Amino acid sequence: MSELFDAVDALVSSRSPLPSPAERKRLRQAHGLTLDEVAAALQVRRATVSGWEAGKTEPRPPERDAYARMLKQLAQLYPVDPNAAAPATDTAVPETLAVPAVPASTAVEPAKARTEPTGPILEPASEDTALRPAPVSQPAATTRPTSRRPGARKAAPVGSPAGGTDVRFENGPLAVVDVDADGQVLAYCVGGLVLDVPAKSVPALVEWTLREGRLGQPKLSGPGKDADSLLVLTEAALERYGLPVALTEEERLAGRIPEGHKVIKQLARADWQLTKRGFGPWARIYRPAQGSERACVQLCIPSWDALDTRHWANAGQLPPADLARLLGTYAARVITPRGSSAVTGLELMTALHPPTRASEPDETGKRHSEHNPGSLGKDPVNCAPCEAPDGHPLLADLPRFHQRTPAEVLVEEAYDWARPLTDAECLRPHLVGIDVNMAFAAGANGLPVGLGAPTHVKNPVFDAKLPGSWLVDLSHVDLSRVKVAKDKWAQLDGELLPSPFTPKGECPEGPAWYATPTVAYAVELGYDVAPLEAYVRHDNGRYLDGWYNRLRDAYLATMADLGVGADLPPEEFLAAMDGYRHRDPELAIVVSAIKATVKGGIGKLRERPRGEGWKPGQPWRALARPTWRPDIRAAVISRTRINMHRKIVKHAAFTGQYPVAILSDCAVYASDGPSPLDFLPYRVGKPLPGGFKLGINPGLVKHEGTQSVLWGEGLREQFNAPELNLARYIKDGTVTNVDNGE
Repeated sequence: MSELFDAVDALVSSRSPLPSPAERKRLRQAHGLTLDEVAAALQVRRATVSGWEAGKTEPRPPERDAYARMLKQLAQLYPVDPNAAAPATDTAVPETLAVPAVPASTAVEPAKARTEPTGPILEPASEDTALRPAPVSQPAATTRPTSRRPGARKAAPVGSPAGGTDVRFENGPLAVVDVDADGQVLAYCVGGLVLDVPAKSVPALVEWTLREGRLGQPKLSGPGKDADSLLVLTEAALERYGLPVALTEEERLAGRIPEGHKVIKQLARADWQLTKRGFGPWARIYRPAQGSERACVQLCIPSWDALDTRHWANAGQLPPADLARLLGTYAARVITPRGSSAVTGLELMTALHPPTRASEPDETGKRHSEHNPGSLGKDPVNCAPCEAPDGHPLLADLPRFHQRTPAEVLVEEAYDWARPLTDAECLRPHLVGIDVNMAFAAGANGLPVGLGAPTHVKNPVFDAKLPGSWLVDLSHVDLSRVKVAKDKWAQLDGELLPSPFTPKGECPEGPAWYATPTVAYAVELGYDVAPLEAYVRHDNGRYLDGWYNRLRDAYLATMADLGVGADLPPEEFLAAMDGYRHRDPELAIVVSAIKATVKGGIGKLRERPRGEGWKPGQPWRALARPTWRPDIRAAVISRTRINMHRKIVKHAAFTGQYPVAILSDCAVYASDGPSPLDFLPYRVGKPLPGGFKLGINPGLVKHEGTQSVLWGEGLREQFNAPELNLARYIKDGTVTNVDNGE
């Protein structure tokens, strides 16, 4: 009998009355509940609750009875005001992570009337950069198409009016394409907008995007070009359009699906083309330019590892609406992703400094393409032989297996240095790590770099304002006596300091090649330099300033959203940084992606060969890019390392404290307390001038981690490595990939 009662109860609950979708949302918001809280209580996905409120789907047993019960209780608490205006059914305010307002010069905000609630690195070669989306000519529509369903909107043809908004990009820079429970293909856009997608194939999807999707991003620079529309395909969308959900091992190594795949054949029949990289995680689909019109759409496929988990964490597993907001935030503050973080970092440089611009009209009134001053131009330039990595065509005449000496090759890399603790340091209880925020971005700020080809000179007079590579002997620089200010010298323990001239902190033994910032620092320390030869670049400029500013602003804005302001006192800053990633995990992913864009973009300037049958002495694909510039990479890393050493010297001269380990932008000190404030000198809240300062701005430092001295010494003894770099493990104490030099 009890089974019959249960069956009757289930039958009744399956028909539990529910208010209208708009009323469901009103009741939830009236009680201050978020979609996530309701979803957690009902043990469903956030997107599921969002669908119920949007009217796209209806709850089913057993969740329906519980949902109806909750709404009934809320209705008793918040009855409808008979004098209140009826709620609009066509507008809503996006929940949780809001995409920031985008300046008119960088993006166009989606029309509010169309929004709906919804829940140093080396990377693969950059995709072809000459292709950009262009508006497809369509007759102007006089009215908006009506929605075919309550929860989604039908996209309007490009050219429809939108109250003064740039209709080409009304729906934002990108969309996440998914398939709902009813089998309908939906495009989740920035701001909570959901569009119906009528396309039945990938070629039709591309056509729909260009003609009706209204996706893209305005150019970042006057002579630049608008960003491509970006479509992110979920696993359900891949299945719908006949693409594999995951790549095989062979396809993963090749970075693409086979040329004979049916989808590629469909594209070919529709006269669409793929770039040389083929149909991979970041596929670019285009048609050759027809006059001034070009058409291109880029696909991002997370399940094919398009979003590297090292930089994007679990973004690829987020619900479509959440992923659209996350990527939309990154696009609004940085740029629409163009590929990996490294590719995007490099593309951002080009977008801010396009290689060409339109000339002034000639006598016939026609404009021509000309070099854009301050850019790297459209043609690649040769590097100097000392700047060329092993295997470069410039080194083809060297004997096989030849090991170049410091007098033959420029080696500007980040620090990887450590030393044994002194007896006094062993008596201190803590090892405290501090990390420089956006260190490589800070190193790029205001840095003059070469824009053109190098000029070889013999016995030059060193010029700190002239970018280049210098062959000079710096072995005479004595770190025990250095200049720390004008006419002020300091006596230091040079054995406890790393050399600023080598990544391993070893003192140079003779002439070696250095970038300009390194040689300039030797002069700053109070020593004369006499270069033997140099490759200098008279055509130079602060090419990376705009790049730095864009990434800095993106980083600071996102950290501010996470509760870490730029002007917090030291104690408040440390408290704000404690657990900031848990306040909004999606925004924390944006922070990681911004940092990866900095490091990846710098590393991409000296991209190495990546298979494709390459042999030493032969050119590889990246060499054909004007942005293949190992000299710029070397200059940025040189300046970053020098910035770190300068702060270390200032700190040592003032406090007598020396680092025990440095890894890139992290320095570890022995301390009497567990906090950076226990060893960083602050007087009346003000830091040591020129030393380390706590704060979120690029170049300032944050707390990286604290471990005990016993932990560090035990680790070195365990792996029989007296100079094991403890900075590598200071963050959480986890030890992996220990290399003791054997």
